Amino acid sequence: MRILYHLPLSPQSRQVRLVLGEKRLPYEPMTERVWERRTEFLAMNPAGDVPLLVEENGLTIPNAGVICEYLEEAYPDTPLMGRTLAERAEVRRLMAWFNEKFAQEVSRNLLGEKVDKRLSGRGNPDGNALRAGYANIRFHLDYIGWLAETRAWLAGGMLSMADFAAAAHLSCLDFIGDIDWSKAPAVKDWYARVKSRPCFRALLNDRVTGFTPPDHYADLDF
Repeated sequence: MRILYHLPLSPQSRQVRLVLGEKRLPYEPMTERVWERRTEFLAMNPAGDVPLLVEENGLTIPNAGVICEYLEEAYPDTPLMGRTLAERAEVRRLMAWFNEKFAQEVSRNLLGEKVDKRLSGRGNPDGNALRAGYANIRFHLDYIGWLAETRAWLAGGMLSMADFAAAAHLSCLDFIGDIDWSKAPAVKDWYARVKSRPCFRALLNDRVTGFTPPDHYADLDF
């Protein structure tokens, strides 16, 4: 059985979980408290972060982007990277957008301050970081809304890893009640389509000690 070392409210971990689910690849999730810096985990992944995928043959693959590219090459029956060079370039662009720009400007400021600090015991949230995160998310929701209104899916005509990258971040923020869906109707409609997919069920069942998601979090109809 392949193993995925992850954290429930890690957007990058959730992206990999969604891709594994969409490709119908069974795996065993293992929660890894990265702040504990376990020697055994660091031996597998010196970077000390999640996600980390360990295949049945022992192959060890870190980093969400690397894992997703590997899964696409190793298990191509359910394609999630686009069919043409241009489509694949757009998927990769948006994956980088969410896992780098969105992560830095929004997730790090909100999830990092509210969730990571609390779980690791690293102190109280920084007010300046929270204010920056709330200001930045408005711009990003506008951009996602524009993509959702002008395309069938975020990267174009087919569901792709770009949708899962975005949905992974938004699902974590939704879990802690940090998205005002009433101000982003196009994003809400797109997200409802993504979270109604079977691969999303495990994420909607996630629970984290010390946090209570809003009632609509696991509601497929919002």
